[in-house]
Amino acid sequence: MRETDYAYAVARIHANESKLLTWHDADALLACETAEDCLRTLSDRGYNTELPTEEMLSAELAKAWALVREVAPEPDVFSVLLCKNDYHNLKAAIKGVVTDSDCSRLFVSRGAVDPAVMQAAAEARDFSALPEEMRAPAGEAMTALLETQDGQLADIILDQAALKALLAAGKASGSPFLAGYAELIVATTDIKIALRAARTGKNAAFLRRALAPCDSFSAAELAEAAAQGTQAVVDFLAGTDFSGAAEALSRSLSAFEKWCDDRVIESLAGAKTKPFGVEPLAAYLLGKENEVKTVRIILSGKHNSLPDEVIRSRIRQLY
Repeated sequence: MRETDYAYAVARIHANESKLLTWHDADALLACETAEDCLRTLSDRGYNTELPTEEMLSAELAKAWALVREVAPEPDVFSVLLCKNDYHNLKAAIKGVVTDSDCSRLFVSRGAVDPAVMQAAAEARDFSALPEEMRAPAGEAMTALLETQDGQLADIILDQAALKALLAAGKASGSPFLAGYAELIVATTDIKIALRAARTGKNAAFLRRALAPCDSFSAAELAEAAAQGTQAVVDFLAGTDFSGAAEALSRSLSAFEKWCDDRVIESLAGAKTKPFGVEPLAAYLLGKENEVKTVRIILSGKHNSLPDEVIRSRIRQLY
């Protein structure tokens, strides 16, 4: 597949970029007195505000994905952006079967693997119908739940598998941008896991099981730092390309979360201006995802009567 084969797709995406929210739109939402006022503003921007909030936001993402799948010559290349959904659904399917409960309501859409296939695999205790990289961790997670009833252990197994799959999918995509995106997500997720573990006193053995190897830093060294506490994590990050994360952490956890999301958006700058290739389409999808996060933050802040300056401090960069 040549980059020029994406010429039509890129043109369609650029034609739809004007529908994405801007900083001006975010300011307009912040200026609203109530969440209900925000919804009226969002309705003017094409959001289906007749739906409950989460369904409305999910519908916005679904529209973006439908557009990309319609115009992309190779829709499967974007599966790298869906890894987290697939492993979330796998986790729900396994836990539902083991606990004999209906977890189908926990399934999220836009995965590369049909949740019904995962459900059937979990019920049969046979994961051979799943993608190869899912089979072993799925079996391991189910065994952990059946033998130990340790839900956290099952989560760790599948979360680490999700990160490894994401990194592999990024490298297999043939796109330096998607590979870089996957690396960034794995690295920042490792940092988040390390921070939570440091705050709850987890040991290095637990951390080595939870963290996924990445190219940005040594996951083993991060594990050792986290076992020593939060400040050791900050000190470790200060000596890596994630020194900005260390500075954000010194302010607050929410500032760090924002730093991670903003870094993804900053990576889109060069991708969205390319005339051909997968990059503008991937950038559009990631931009829409960040838009949805921003809308969720603003609506939640308005629902909880937070001061505008507090809400603004949590808003992500927009496309």
